[in-house]
Amino acid sequence: MTRRLSVIIFDVDGVLVDTRGSFQRTTLETVRLLTSKRVTRSELHRWKNRPGFNDDWKLSHAWVNQLGKDLSYEEVKQRFVEIYWGKKGSDGNVRREKWVLPRPSLKRIAKLAPLALFTGRVHKELDYTLDRWKVRDYFEQIVTVEEVTKPKPDPEGLVKILDGRSPFTALYVGDNVDDALAAKAAKVPFVGILPRRSWERRHRGIRLKALSALTILGEIRELEGWLKKYVSHAVRL
Repeated sequence: MTRRLSVIIFDVDGVLVDTRGSFQRTTLETVRLLTSKRVTRSELHRWKNRPGFNDDWKLSHAWVNQLGKDLSYEEVKQRFVEIYWGKKGSDGNVRREKWVLPRPSLKRIAKLAPLALFTGRVHKELDYTLDRWKVRDYFEQIVTVEEVTKPKPDPEGLVKILDGRSPFTALYVGDNVDDALAAKAAKVPFVGILPRRSWERRHRGIRLKALSALTILGEIRELEGWLKKYVSHAVRL
C-alpha cells in the first residue's frame, strides 16, 4: 500500500456479529436433530477450517450426510431455517446474535475510508441484522451471496466491490479460510479476526497467516487502532 484506503470491506459473521448463539448454535442443533448424534463446537470449527464451508447450509448438509443420514440439501436447509428463524409464535436463534462493533467506532472507521460488506448471508438474514442494530447507513456497498454467481472462496464479490479500483488500496476483514482465500485471489490485503486463547485462533490462525493475513486481531474493536497505524504508515511510504 502506498496511498490511503479506497474501501474497507467486512465479512459479517464472526467479525461484526457474534454468531455463536445464532448460526453456530443452529448448525449444531440442526445436525444433532437430524442425526441424533452428539456433535461439538470444536468439530464445527474443524469444518470451518476447510475451504468451501463458509455457507452454514452447505456445511450442515455435508456434516449430516457424513454422519450417515442420506438427506437432500433442501431437507437440511429447511430444518436449519426453521431453527434459525423460529416457528410461528416462537423466537428462533437469530435473536441470540450480537452486533459487536460499537457504532461510535464504526463511525470513526468510516471516516478513514468508505465501508462495504461482502458476506455469505442472503439478504433476508443480513437485512434483519442491519435494521435491528441500526447500522445499515454506515455501509456504502453491500454484496451478499445472492449478488454473485460464485460464492466464497471465489473473489467475485470483492472484485464487484472494487469496481476497477486497485485491490492494493482496499482491505478485507474476515475470520475464516474462505475469506482469506477470496482476498488472496483478488489481491486484496486481508486482516483476520479470531478471539485470543480460542480453539479457532490456535488452529485457524495458522491457516490465515499462511494465506498472507497482515495481522490477526483478537476482536473487531481492535481494528480502529490498527487501521490508524496502518494508514499512517502507508501514507509515509
